[in-house]
Amino acid sequence: MALTGHLFLLPHAARPSRSTPAADSRPLEARLTALIAPSIAAMGYELVRLAVLGRDRPTVQIMADRADGSLIAVADCEAISHAVGALLDVEDPLPGAWSLEVSSAGIDRPLTRPKDWNRFAGHLARAETDIPVDGRKRFSGLVLGADDSAARLRLDDGQEVALPFAALRRARLVLTDALIAATAPPRSDLPGSDLH
Repeated sequence: MALTGHLFLLPHAARPSRSTPAADSRPLEARLTALIAPSIAAMGYELVRLAVLGRDRPTVQIMADRADGSLIAVADCEAISHAVGALLDVEDPLPGAWSLEVSSAGIDRPLTRPKDWNRFAGHLARAETDIPVDGRKRFSGLVLGADDSAARLRLDDGQEVALPFAALRRARLVLTDALIAATAPPRSDLPGSDLH
């Protein structure tokens, strides 16, 4: 069984909000992303996805990658969790009790940025849009890459489709042997590897 990600949980106790938040019309996830992304970037990580689940005691889910492209470990998730937890405690964007979950993007990761679509070109993915594109909302095929406005897939029937990022609800790599091989860490026990 392949490990698809690490998860580190950091629960936070309920406390009254210390301040009245400034009026900000952006959705909560967008405000949290703007708050968190620069902080973890300074630590050498990239925010892949942020989601807020639940209302009474929301859970902030953060999915991150190492900026250098190496595999993220449990210690990385722990470091991000402590830094983000402290930042959320100080900035207080979530009144009351909340939880924080930090994980790696995993092997069958979501494709959220043009960078992800370009990095995994040649691998299989599934995507869903909010509005129909070429008469449909669900797509499966080979990742061809992306630019700033749209991701491209070659569908099973050979047709190519451009999926505007503004319309993408979700997109995820399909776990295949080729993907596992492409994302596996280099093996140091093979003949010819340098272990000095």
